[in-house]
Amino acid sequence: MIYTMRCISPLGELLLAERDGALIGLWIQGQKYFLASLREEMCENTDRPALNAARSWLDAYFAGERPEINKLTLAPEGSEFRRAVWKKLCGIPCGETRTYGAIARELANERGYESFSAQAVGGAVGHNPISIIIPCHRVVGADGSLTGYAGGVERKLWLLQHEGADVTGLFVPKKSTAL
Repeated sequence: MIYTMRCISPLGELLLAERDGALIGLWIQGQKYFLASLREEMCENTDRPALNAARSWLDAYFAGERPEINKLTLAPEGSEFRRAVWKKLCGIPCGETRTYGAIARELANERGYESFSAQAVGGAVGHNPISIIIPCHRVVGADGSLTGYAGGVERKLWLLQHEGADVTGLFVPKKSTAL
């Protein structure tokens, strides 16, 4: 059984999902791939420890604090490659950004490959089922483009500014996969 909780944030309504004591989803209402990874029956329940912990984390984050991701039990569902990318995202400090290419190079180096595709990393980033907490908004194009955020580039920019990131040189492209 999957348990869900809705909460209000500065970005709009959020839906959190938990299974077996771990957070498996966090979506902004209306975002691309909303509920895409959930295939089981869902039940709204606001009395679940993982959901309450995630809500407390979000409250602290939106209040301007920098809560630690490792304080939450996360279990995003995806391929081994996607989970490796999401783990890399968790290592990007609050207020900083990385490029898709930089993440691809890190993964390739760790696995002993010559290279990985930045586009493949972009696909994994775009399908992140635990947005905000797994900070896919901290990934930008090599040219500074704010592209590929399933929640919308306006929200991506808002999150980066909220974290105090240097957004000088970042821009909204005229065409994007997730505008």
